[in-house]
Amino acid sequence: MDRVLSLIRGSLAFVCWLVNTIFWVLPIIIFSPIKLIPIPAVRTACSSLLDHCATSWITINGVIERVFHPVKVHIHSDAELSPKEWYMVIANHQSWVDILILQRVLNRKIPFLKFFLKKELIFVPFLGLAWWALDFPFMRRYSTAQLRKNPKLRGKDIEITRKACAKFKSKPVSVMNFVEGTRFKADKHRKQNSQFKHLLKPKAGGLAFALSAMGEHIHKLVDVSIYYPDKVPTYWDYISGQVKEVHVHISVSEIPAAMRGDYMKDREFKIAFQEQLNQLWLKKDKTLDLLAQEKTVNQKV
Repeated sequence: MDRVLSLIRGSLAFVCWLVNTIFWVLPIIIFSPIKLIPIPAVRTACSSLLDHCATSWITINGVIERVFHPVKVHIHSDAELSPKEWYMVIANHQSWVDILILQRVLNRKIPFLKFFLKKELIFVPFLGLAWWALDFPFMRRYSTAQLRKNPKLRGKDIEITRKACAKFKSKPVSVMNFVEGTRFKADKHRKQNSQFKHLLKPKAGGLAFALSAMGEHIHKLVDVSIYYPDKVPTYWDYISGQVKEVHVHISVSEIPAAMRGDYMKDREFKIAFQEQLNQLWLKKDKTLDLLAQEKTVNQKV
């Protein structure tokens, strides 16, 4: 019986999510050509309108969740957030559900989240255009083999990052970065021989380039730790009501001057930046461990 109810709940939720997505993607696509007008004030106004559409999409997704698959999200934070600030957001990554959780807990509290996307995703029908219209930065990474074959490509990815982030200087924005680079899996954790219990090793390059590209416009770091007490859910687990609760720890800190520099050319800065990120990751690992311990204590009680 529970499986049938989950199937019905998940199917209804999926249909509602799909309708809601189409409803808000259409105006984003329709108004997106306005961004091609070479007048800064017009582009800024259009970006604000499109961000409003995306924020409304997330808000209605929240309504769908409360109706069909309510999830109790425990937020552990006393941080002050504002939609008028510039933020760099980092988080651990375990599932695509992480993005839905991040959108839920941060929606309307900070500017609309912009995710770094692979350049190939711009060709996804409709969504690729919508992501472009919403100023999601599309990244292109060159492999070691490509750089060896064509040395002129060295530094191109940094320049692409800089250009992608330059447009964020005209209005408040939240730039999201999953610094592990991929979702946490036990086999990946073993293969990396990670020194962290709950995390993969953090990759400093993308974060360092983004901070450099944004300059002094972005000066606050939002560090989010997501913990699933039962199991790491799939998207279907989430929309079919199989996720009962999630714990989210949020901390906000100033981005120190020591985290800004030339990551590509300054070797000392590169080493120091990676060490600072490792320290953040050690702190995050302890936070996740405390949340796991609380779960164990509650089970015993």
